Amino acid sequence: MTLVKWSNRPAMNPWFDPFFVSERNTSACGCKPAANILETGDSFVIEMAVPGRNKEDFSLNLEKDILTISSEKENPADENMNYTRREFQTTGFSRSYIVPKSVDSDKIEASYEQGILRVSLPKKEEAKATLSKQISIN
Repeated sequence: MTLVKWSNRPAMNPWFDPFFVSERNTSACGCKPAANILETGDSFVIEMAVPGRNKEDFSLNLEKDILTISSEKENPADENMNYTRREFQTTGFSRSYIVPKSVDSDKIEASYEQGILRVSLPKKEEAKATLSKQISIN
């Protein structure tokens, strides 16, 4: 079984996405961070590129079998600054993943180093044993 991205929005035409974007859901505007998902024999690892944050800025929540990784970071109000163009901004994001039953939810760990958030989801012992199986041909 693999780790699957989960979205609570129904499948719709992407042309309508700008109409359904809220302040908390930034996925339709392309503001979500890039993520890699790696599966090893012992665990799944989610790596997310989120530079410029502190580990205190993140929130990881596991509810039932859905892991939600989110972060809210406010832009400082610089009223004294007179920008002619402002493209450099940090915003919040939220990404959710369906966690397979083979993951030991009590041993999930996360670390943040050099702009990369790594979430390790170790597999249960039963799942490790059944990862590879030799099948004979009759």
